[in-house]
Amino acid sequence: METLGSIYDLCAFGAHPDDVELYAGGTLAKSVAQGKRVAIVDLTQGELGTRGTAATRASESAVALEILGAEHRENLNLGDGFFEVNERSLHTVIEVLRRLRPRIVLANALDDRHPDHGRGAELIHRAAFLSGLVKIETVDTDSGVAQLPWRPQAVYHGIQDRWREPTIVVNIEGFEKVKAKAIAAYATQFHQAYAEEMGPQTPISTPEFLAHLEARDVAMGRLAGLQRAEGFETKRPPAVDDLGHLG
Repeated sequence: METLGSIYDLCAFGAHPDDVELYAGGTLAKSVAQGKRVAIVDLTQGELGTRGTAATRASESAVALEILGAEHRENLNLGDGFFEVNERSLHTVIEVLRRLRPRIVLANALDDRHPDHGRGAELIHRAAFLSGLVKIETVDTDSGVAQLPWRPQAVYHGIQDRWREPTIVVNIEGFEKVKAKAIAAYATQFHQAYAEEMGPQTPISTPEFLAHLEARDVAMGRLAGLQRAEGFETKRPPAVDDLGHLG
């Protein structure tokens, strides 16, 4: 079997536009600053959201992409609220993984208030494994050429609305403002001075929600003696060659 190299160092998947900014905005911005190639993939258009539309979410996510500095973003339009972990959705994600060939994958929380988050986490986890199987055949949507297997080195699941104990935390000190600016790009979704014009209040449109996000990053950082951090879970322990590489 031909051996392929990684194209992207990091690919972050989110069930909805704005998910990756919320659970990994600092990590993505820091990765870009470190010279890593970063891609973002949204599973749905977030079209069922109380505020905004698929069109506004698309334009907001494009602005957020520029703020974070990632190279690539695409939307799989699997169906907000209704996508399932089935053969169709798995093949769709496998095609993306084989086309982008990320070394590390980030995904939604394993369990969360919004059911799309846990379902999205399972979809990415399963697809990342299946993507490495030779007998699963897919075709590159850009070139029409048959794809070769690709399995990411690791899948890390973000921590979102509900508190979960992290397996690892990523130091995001110095990237808090970039993360906040990327989140603020979603003007229809989060608290703004003119919020009344955006539609009914939602659990994430209050100023308290933004304070919750900041407090969570502080709490995650405190676990490791840091000022700010983002936490991630894995279904298998992360491995290191040298204990000195651990913080």
